[in-house]
Amino acid sequence: MINVEALRITGLHYAYPDGRQALRGVDLTLAQGERVALLGPNGAGKTTLVLHLNGILHGGPGRVEISGLPVTPGDRAAIAEIRRRVGIVFQDPDDQLFMPTVAEDVAFGPANLGVRGAELDRRVDEALAAVGMSEHRDKVPHHLSFGQRRRVAVATVLAMKPEILVLDEPSSNLDPASRRELAEILEALPVTVLMVTHDLPYALQLCPRAVILDNGALVADGPTGDLLADRDLMASHRLELPFGFDPAYRR
Repeated sequence: MINVEALRITGLHYAYPDGRQALRGVDLTLAQGERVALLGPNGAGKTTLVLHLNGILHGGPGRVEISGLPVTPGDRAAIAEIRRRVGIVFQDPDDQLFMPTVAEDVAFGPANLGVRGAELDRRVDEALAAVGMSEHRDKVPHHLSFGQRRRVAVATVLAMKPEILVLDEPSSNLDPASRRELAEILEALPVTVLMVTHDLPYALQLCPRAVILDNGALVADGPTGDLLADRDLMASHRLELPFGFDPAYRR
């Protein structure tokens, strides 16, 4: 049996219409089930890279494949399947929650794919259980706490049965308890995870591997603890650990 990578990016370049070069020949492979942190300073190209994974951005040289299926923007059926396989959880959960109840928000994505009846109910139940929000299924999303809304946003993506979960700054604006609870949820998910974050301790806790993107190019790829412990590497790419945090001690 051939083991197909969850994600393969080959020679990816991208320039915005104003001529700014955002990606410069990115090569990146994620194995199925891997959890990888995508690190880098502001303006490095992290968001640009992520938006290529489901075809929102495209047009430059290079290739992106999700479990062997190429991201082909002109092929509507292929893009629909890609967007099912790649679930993106945005930094602000309110960007993803717009239905009257939590359950309806979680059901929206799969229902839009044609899932109905008992299968739709099962997906909603499983997604809410995975993020510990089953008891809030009938509540208005915007009456929940910020941390609870972020968990519901994760559930809306999980209900689509994605193969890759992309998390954009998942720990931002969370209190310590919510941060810990989300980490426990993410650690238990049986999906490939690509986590974009400036929270370096969170990256170390959740992702055994990290890559650093700077000025549109991948400049480092290795065990997260090793990268964070390399002071020269960190300083040269404007990455700073919290005061008193020792990655060697935490590994």
